[in-house]
Amino acid sequence: MNREVTLPLIVDNRGTLQVAAADVSKLLRSLGGRWLHLVEAGADGLDEDTVAALTIELAKLADRIDVACIAHSSGGAP
Repeated sequence: MNREVTLPLIVDNRGTLQVAAADVSKLLRSLGGRWLHLVEAGADGLDEDTVAALTIELAKLADRIDVACIAHSSGGAP
């Protein structure tokens, strides 16, 4: 399954972002990293291939958020 996720940027009436892109990106990447750490530690119930695929997708999503927010900040379209 290969679905695109569209995340709207949340801005106020002045165009200011309400959530720091760096915080969201860091959260997504750290979540994937934590899952990988649990797999490496031998946690029960976690499939290594599934965790790896989800971690990659979270990193891609974090990248897309970064790009969209950079475009927003520079006045361009995401």
